[in-house]
Parts: sequence; structure tokens; C-alpha cells
Amino acid sequence: MCARISVRFDFAKLWTASAVSNIGDGVTMAAGPLLVAQLTDDPAWVAGAAFVQQLPWLLFALVSGAYVDRVDRRRLIVVVNVLRGLALGGLAAAIATGVAVIPVIYVVFFMLGVGESLADTASAALLPAIVPPERLPSANAKLMATFTVNNQFIAKPLGAWLFASAAALPFAFDAATFLLAAGLLATLRQVPGRPEPKNTNLRADIAEGVNWLMNHRLLRTLALTMSAANVVFCGGFAVFVLYVKQRLGLDDLGYGLLLTTFAVGGLVGTLVTPRLARLVPAKVLLRGGLVVETLTHLALAATQLWQVAAAVLVLFGVHTMVWGTIVVTIRQRDVPSGLLGRVTSAYSLVDFGGAAVGSLLGGAFARMLGITAPYWIAAVVMVLISAVAWRPLREA
Repeated sequence: MCARISVRFDFAKLWTASAVSNIGDGVTMAAGPLLVAQLTDDPAWVAGAAFVQQLPWLLFALVSGAYVDRVDRRRLIVVVNVLRGLALGGLAAAIATGVAVIPVIYVVFFMLGVGESLADTASAALLPAIVPPERLPSANAKLMATFTVNNQFIAKPLGAWLFASAAALPFAFDAATFLLAAGLLATLRQVPGRPEPKNTNLRADIAEGVNWLMNHRLLRTLALTMSAANVVFCGGFAVFVLYVKQRLGLDDLGYGLLLTTFAVGGLVGTLVTPRLARLVPAKVLLRGGLVVETLTHLALAATQLWQVAAAVLVLFGVHTMVWGTIVVTIRQRDVPSGLLGRVTSAYSLVDFGGAAVGSLLGGAFARMLGITAPYWIAAVVMVLISAVAWRPLREA
């Protein structure tokens, strides 16, 4: 009885810390581009602010995973959150005193990205030590629902409003959320750690995680499937703002409202996933997800009606949460605790690699072949991906 109560309290602390930091992350995501745009109207500099925060995932994901498996994960998250809070506090002070310049902003955002690669990997690896295996689908769904509500619905308009009030305010707010999250996580009970460290170097540890992922047929299939799917997805959505204006005929406000359909679908997905996971075999849900992705691209390529696009994107949002919850749960269930950080980071690197390639290709295809070309191409490629992945997914 005491053990069950302890588990509930520990998950409640982790859940609350995630909720708090999700709001802070979303506030900075909304305010960051506004800050850079206040200093320059060059699109390359504005886009660069997002890129420098993503870059650490490509550079350090594998290294982050290796460190997550070497140290106390709870303590690592606490330290990283404190450092991110201090970095954002410094940025807020620089903005308030008028000394914030673009290179300073880039350095802080890069540091946030490095911290994210460590903290997110450690959090995913920490959860199975807190929650029993039979409750992992429900726990993951709750965390994803919290992310959807706090990061997508609440934080984005809040970040814009705080920035309009005072440019330094959203970054000071985010700094406070990181420090609060660190305080909550510091009170977690001591959770089981990884096995005793072996006499291996960092390169050997990284190789062990990558090899484990590549030798696990189901997780390898899921990682490579999503990497390929991300190429075509990000190819299409790299030009989504132009598609919305030129193809659907919406203005800036319409574009912003259409984006919320992802969040609506994501919220619905997090609510229905626990029940679906109990009633429907995972292989059926994963295969259905491939069909949804294919139909999403096909519908967007064919339609000129924003109402159709909105309905399709709600369905796609449901799919992303169902798929994500299932995949995370499989990874947490199958990967040994001492390897979970490294395998998670290797999986994330494959995901981000596909997204980066797609973002580069989407603009080129749209420029050469027209604004709907990336979506037609994505639909065709998703048919091929589904055909290749269909049989291996029976192991889910």
C-alpha cells in the first residue's frame, strides 16, 4: 500500500514538473521569434533562432543518451533545469538592460537545446523507474495530454501577450518555471538507477545503444519508418504557411487558427489512447497510423477547402498522439534500464535526421513543381513506406 502511494506521489511530482516546464517552453517558443524579429527583419536570422535550438539534437543526442545511462537521471534533470533557468534569467536581464543582441540570443537558445537533449532523454528513461509497466501507457498519455494543453493551447498566446507587455517578461517567466520544476523533481524519492557502470569509454557506450536499437527488429522498424515519414512530412509542412495562403486562401489569422487543429487532435488522441491501447492490438493501431499519414498527405494535395484540411489535421493530430504513446511505451517496456537513455537518444537522432532532410527538400520541390508537389510526393512515398513496414509491425 505504501509503495503504491509513493508511486502515485512520485508520478504526480513528475507530471506537475512536466506541466510547469511545458508552459515555460511554449512561452519561449512563442516569444523567441518575436524577440529576434524585433532586432532584425532578415528571415534567415529569424529562422536561425529555431535552428540553433534544434542543432544540439543532431550534434549531441547520442552523447546525451550515453551520459543519461551513466549518471543519476533524477539529479541530471534537476541540474539541467537549474542551468536552463539561469541561462534564461541571464537572457531576460540582457533584454531588460538593452544589451541583448542576436549572437547572445543564439548562444542561449543553443544552450537550451543542449539541456533539452539531456533532460528529455533522462525524463523518458526515468519514467519506467517510477511507474509500473502496466501503467506506462496511461502515464505517457497523461504527459502527452499535458504537453498538448499547456504547450500548444495555453503557452503560445501567453508568450505573445507577455512579450507585448515587456520583452524580457516571457524569458523571466520561463526561467522561473525551470527552477520550479527542478525543485519538484528534487523531492522525488531515490529511484532505481542503471546497473553498475562497466569499464567502457563513451564511444563504446554509444555504440552499444545504437547496436541494441538496430538489432531490435520492431524498434528498428519504428525508428526507420518514422525517419522516412518525417522526411516527407517535414517536406510538406516546411511550406505549410505558403500552402495555407496560396492553396486554401486563408490569411495570417486563418493560418494560426488552422495550426490549432493539430493541438485539438492531439488532445483527443491523448484522451482516447489509454482505452485504445487496452482494446486494440498495437500492430493494428500502428498500421492504421500509416494509413492516416498517407491519407493526410493525399487529402491536403487534393483539396482547396480549408474545412477539409482542418478535419484532416485533427485526425492527424489524434494519430500522432496514439502512435507516439505506443512507441514510447514499447521502448520503455523492451529496452533494459541501463540502455534506455542511449537507445532513446539514438531513436531521437534518427527522427530528427529525417525531419532536417525533409525541411531542406520541401522548399525545393515546392519551388520547382508547385505548392502541392510536396504533398503529392509525400502520399506516394507513404504508400511505399507502409508496404515495407506493414509486415514487421506485426511484432508490436
